[in-house]
Amino acid sequence: MANVELKNVIKRYGSVEVIHGVDLSVNDNEFIVLVGPSGCGKSTLIRMLAGLETTSGGTFLLDGEEASGPGADRGMVFQGYTLFPWLTVKKNVMFGLEVNGRSGSAVEQEALQWIDLVGLSHAVEKYPSQLSGGMKQRVAIARSLANQPQILFMDEPFGALDPHTRSQMQMHLLQIWKNVDVTIMFVTHDLDEAILLSDRILVLKANPGEIHEYIENPVPRPRSDAQLLSPEFLAMKQRLEELIHPKTHNLDAELPMVRMTSTSDQVE
Repeated sequence: MANVELKNVIKRYGSVEVIHGVDLSVNDNEFIVLVGPSGCGKSTLIRMLAGLETTSGGTFLLDGEEASGPGADRGMVFQGYTLFPWLTVKKNVMFGLEVNGRSGSAVEQEALQWIDLVGLSHAVEKYPSQLSGGMKQRVAIARSLANQPQILFMDEPFGALDPHTRSQMQMHLLQIWKNVDVTIMFVTHDLDEAILLSDRILVLKANPGEIHEYIENPVPRPRSDAQLLSPEFLAMKQRLEELIHPKTHNLDAELPMVRMTSTSDQVE
């Protein structure tokens, strides 16, 4: 049974339609990555699914039940660091559990298990200001997973990280996903990242945002940076480039030439 099912999902801002007629089925424990040109509605789509924005039409089903508004069955990790700066790592991860009415030593122990899963057992009493960017995002992932959501939405969570840390976080995420029963929908502009992480890639096109193509990822798992130059990886990346940035005819011949000086000037 599909974990997530979208039927003719639409989003309008006033008279402008930014998401048009999206139909989509995602199976339990799949890793789906959304890519597309800027302005195609990737972030808007997952924000609607996470319950952070309302749909203008269509249906969103989670395990066969219509879902609306945010809920513990869905988690969200943003690009920006969203930790509470006045709480320690442990208290940040405990926060969601406590909001859902739980308390006592069992909550602390459960939080510590999630912190251990993301490799931060040594930092449980540290504050966000004492953490690197990658560590902050690992805490955010642990906090989202602590409520044991059925689906985790991630909106360019590694976009602000340096390339080395980003690569490390991608490997961390794959290991976490392997160990946790959760479906992930992940937005990125980075095609290498999309191929490295995904089971399937959803390519959107803009104006309005709608599904352009849904592609099964042929690169075999387990994945690593060593595959970035493999034939399957390179072919997949070329295909995505063609879909997102199609070649156009040469515009140089159509551009007018503007001279900054008179042709009679003696300028070398």
